[in-house]
Amino acid sequence: MAVASNLAAPCRCEPGWASIRSSDSTTGIRVLRLREENVCWNGRLILSNQNMKLALRRPGLHTRMALVDERIVRQPNVSKPGGVLAYELVQGNLVQWNCFRDKSVPDPPTAVLLHGILGCRKNWGSFARRLAQEFPMWQFLLVDLRCHGDSASIKKNGPNTVASAALDVLKLVAQLRVTPRVLVGHSFGGKVALSMVEQAAKPLARPVRVWVLDATPGKVRAGGDGEDHPGELIAFLSRLPNQVSSKQEIVDALVREGFSLDVARWVVTNLRQTSQPSPSSSSSFSWVFDLNGIAEMYKSYEETNLWKIVENVPRGVHVNFLKAERSLHRWALEDLQRIHAAEELAADEGAGVQMHVLEDAGHWVHADNPDGLFRILSSTFRVETTVRGIR
Repeated sequence: MAVASNLAAPCRCEPGWASIRSSDSTTGIRVLRLREENVCWNGRLILSNQNMKLALRRPGLHTRMALVDERIVRQPNVSKPGGVLAYELVQGNLVQWNCFRDKSVPDPPTAVLLHGILGCRKNWGSFARRLAQEFPMWQFLLVDLRCHGDSASIKKNGPNTVASAALDVLKLVAQLRVTPRVLVGHSFGGKVALSMVEQAAKPLARPVRVWVLDATPGKVRAGGDGEDHPGELIAFLSRLPNQVSSKQEIVDALVREGFSLDVARWVVTNLRQTSQPSPSSSSSFSWVFDLNGIAEMYKSYEETNLWKIVENVPRGVHVNFLKAERSLHRWALEDLQRIHAAEELAADEGAGVQMHVLEDAGHWVHADNPDGLFRILSSTFRVETTVRGIR
């Protein structure tokens, strides 16, 4: 498996070069490090769109390397205003493609994984690697949505909405020259996936399978979400200082406020260390997200109504809704009835809508029951692989 990212960390090799070696240590390459936008390294080993140029190949080097070391060689992150979104591309071992190859070479089947509000692409990291191991001909694009994670430092024009977040992702896949066959979005990310279909049918391949995880397509009703209501969480975080001395003090403050320990621990993954402790001062951490922008995005999430795309699904598109069994999200009987009605209508129109329930899971489906979610989502990749003759 290979992991590609447009963010990087220093590698321990001679200046200006990075070394990459296969897992059996019999094949290796050295690649020159150059700072440039829109970058791909040799084959599927590593990609970056911010700070590297196409890797140089050693003469005679065989690029057919089905098994590569999972360790990632990354370069220092350089934020550039021309970037669309921070992303990571997790590729199966059999993927032999990069965005600088001849355009006549078809891109591999690609799935886009979208996080929820206050999340980041890392939420999908381990799950994407598991999918890549099971389906080695696929690649999985993980993104930090606007105002989130490493994309928060990339200047964006407003408004910060579901629609603008979806357009960002469409621009990114166009920049990378990939055509998504599967879109998976959790919560807020689910509406982003639906908005992608609504906004840009042409960039999306047919058939396209969309997974909306524990989110409804319509306006969010008042009530629900229990102790971890996102709006209340955003409001509480906005009252905290931008810099704090420890993650634990934030965890304690969130728990005292009534938020669950799991959510408190998850939230502080958005803290990044800005200074090391010294004899005269303690360490400090700052938030990586743009909380004002996120507040706008969550308001848009509550108000955005995408029922029209569900009840009039474009031909060849299959939309799957997954409800967590123990979800505190605002599912209503009316939502379930409309989805089931859309199932029948879509079947008559050459499209598809389907409802699923993930047992033994709350709203955080990929953390509460990753095995169950993997089994359900795997059916999509098996069907797509069989239909397209990928295997």
